[in-house]
Amino acid sequence: MKRLILFVAAAFACAALQAQTTQAEYLSRYNRLTEKGGVNGLGVETLISKWEKDYPDDPDMLEAKFLLYSTQSMSAQVIQLSQDRYLGRDPLIPYTDSLGVKRNYFEDTLFDETLFAQASKALTRAIAIRPDRLDYRCARINYLISYEKESPDMALVELKDLIDMTYSGSQAWHFPGVEGEVDKETFKAFMQDYCFTFFKIASPSSYEAFRQVSERMLKYEPGDPVFLDNLGSYWLVFKKDGKKALSYYNKVLKKHPDDLTALRNCVVLARHEKNLKLEKKYLPLLIKYTDNDTERASSEARLNAMNTK
Repeated sequence: MKRLILFVAAAFACAALQAQTTQAEYLSRYNRLTEKGGVNGLGVETLISKWEKDYPDDPDMLEAKFLLYSTQSMSAQVIQLSQDRYLGRDPLIPYTDSLGVKRNYFEDTLFDETLFAQASKALTRAIAIRPDRLDYRCARINYLISYEKESPDMALVELKDLIDMTYSGSQAWHFPGVEGEVDKETFKAFMQDYCFTFFKIASPSSYEAFRQVSERMLKYEPGDPVFLDNLGSYWLVFKKDGKKALSYYNKVLKKHPDDLTALRNCVVLARHEKNLKLEKKYLPLLIKYTDNDTERASSEARLNAMNTK
């Protein structure tokens, strides 16, 4: 009888061991569920709860938890503003009342603070476990940008820290789908994407974030034409200082005479200031280097018209 009891106990232990769901199996089940219903679909939260109980330090689980709570934390709302654009977007319903006052209606995102905190906590834990995952860092920055809207202060701090970590050599990065370590050119492209996001938001704080990220990159990549062009655009568009903007564009063109961003913005600047002499200086270069036939033809027509006056 004793042997029988031991045999049965061993059988139950073996069955329990076999029933233990592996991390890979949890991830596979999660992927199947989200393919059908999204990251907040039916059964996802229950699965993540079981997954967390079995593997509380699985970064894939923590990422799934972040995606769940970040999605749940956001809800759409419509707000009324007097400005023409909001977060780089046109109004859903443009409206001017009988007194000439703009009352434009924009789509906006409302955040649940409790769920925001839960999502942030899960992602912070994932970063602590896998500090080399650049996608986790970017996810946190993206979430902060959405949350902070026109004042991306926390996102800016995260970005500058990320740049310092990269160029100090204290951390190499990995990103899903990118073989090996993320190289400097790929990292620069990520940073320029954030600069574009800040520029598109077009608020005073976001323009300052645009400038500070560009300047931080130039600290480690002096003379980089992309980030010098950014500073030219900062002074041209936000500060309305054509002279200062031109100084940055000319720094670029001195080493990269075919830089189309600098050339196009120099032409825009010249036209805005009605400086025909300056426009005549840059139009031939734009005609020479542009890869756009329509742009070349219109620039040639413009130059010919100015020369016949």
